[in-house]
Amino acid sequence: MKKKSTMKILIYSAKDFEIPFLEKANKDVYQIKYIPERLTSETAMLALGFNVVSIFSSDDASSKVLELLKDFGVKYITLRSAGYDNIHLKTAQKLGIKVANVPEYSPNAIAEHAVALLLALNRKLVLSNEQVTSYNFSLSDLVGFDLNNKTVGIIGTGKIGKVIAKIMLGFGCKVIAQDINADKGFAKQYDIEYVTLPNLCEQSDIIMLSVPLTSETHYMIDADLIQLMKREVFIINIARGAVVNTSEIVEALKWNRITAYGIDVYEYEQSLFFYDRSKDKPNDTLLQQLIDLPNVLITPHQAFATKEALTNIAETTFYNIDCWQQNRTPENELSMELVR
Repeated sequence: MKKKSTMKILIYSAKDFEIPFLEKANKDVYQIKYIPERLTSETAMLALGFNVVSIFSSDDASSKVLELLKDFGVKYITLRSAGYDNIHLKTAQKLGIKVANVPEYSPNAIAEHAVALLLALNRKLVLSNEQVTSYNFSLSDLVGFDLNNKTVGIIGTGKIGKVIAKIMLGFGCKVIAQDINADKGFAKQYDIEYVTLPNLCEQSDIIMLSVPLTSETHYMIDADLIQLMKREVFIINIARGAVVNTSEIVEALKWNRITAYGIDVYEYEQSLFFYDRSKDKPNDTLLQQLIDLPNVLITPHQAFATKEALTNIAETTFYNIDCWQQNRTPENELSMELVR
């Protein structure tokens, strides 16, 4: 009989759809407890007796919470996500808590979902389906446009942004991009032009957001930049909710200053996305305004939810833990350079 590791792992925000993938990746090596609760200052005490906690993008790993986890004996935190804006890395470093993430689980999953949002908005697929279920076969409100020859501006050309670019080139689009770390080799290979953010906003028929949330990208898209955009612009956000100023986006949508907005993320999604709140609707007027707007399409942070991505997330999560168990540093460990 295989001997289990003495490392005990608590997995916060465990979702029913991901547990089978985590179980398979564990290979019956570690003692695991799955809980649906988010990590917060109130639930940190549940980590008492565990060496490792695994958290997701909606969990709160702020300084206060990390100090509690340290007191409860937690030495390692592995994120089941690429983004790490929800964890205070400087505090983790100071406390001696090691942190690792899943930097690349499936850029294709996220990129393909971004394009799905665009296509659904452009070709009015939700409205079309609603009409057909009512036996309304009129095309009066279902006119879209060809993607061919349109200019697509991609803000953020990391792994996801690059896949988006390749897909949009396949539609015959002209692709321009903005990134503080421009990949000139990629741009030359695919005939993509890097431009300034204002220039991208002025030229683009479609704007795709695929940047991490940092102090520099927080509210990157605001009323001033919206004023530079074409009124016909479609904005697709599969990055983080707070990359845009949501209130100003809503106003622009109401006044037809932009044509459509597709999102898989929302500025205040914590405690909302990933949960069934149909019988306990939140008092969130901003979200309600987005839901009520006919030119907005919202999905609940589901872009990553493919079998391939969930497999990679689970396997990388346990790779990180295996390395720590063996006193090795996983290549995904978030180092001090990232917090300077």
